[in-house]
Amino acid sequence: MMKLDETQTALVWRLECELHGLATRQSRARLEQLLHPAFREHGRSGRRYSREQILDRLTAEQAEVTVHTQDMELQALAEGQYLLTYRSAHRQADGTLQGHSNRCSIWSREPGADWQMRFHQGTPCEPFEA
Repeated sequence: MMKLDETQTALVWRLECELHGLATRQSRARLEQLLHPAFREHGRSGRRYSREQILDRLTAEQAEVTVHTQDMELQALAEGQYLLTYRSAHRQADGTLQGHSNRCSIWSREPGADWQMRFHQGTPCEPFEA
């Protein structure tokens, strides 16, 4: 089993959370840096999306959504490849959580390049407490 570097763990988690923010979601240039050219998503809705579809969808968003995340776990798959799993929900104005999901992302880093998300999946789940 590969030992996870705490610095890389924190970096991958920070990059994942960066994708939740409206400023990043509206920046096509930043999204192109973060999403690998072969990126694919299996959305919480059950739909499958290409990188181009996700770039178009995210850059069109106008409203800030507060995403609550918890239970992050990172596993090394191979050198320079991590599987990130966690739970998320959207925090409403009254503080309640809606849209509970199990999430997973595969992050990779090729030699001489920055970390990029290659795959993401959201699966609806039972409500959980924050």
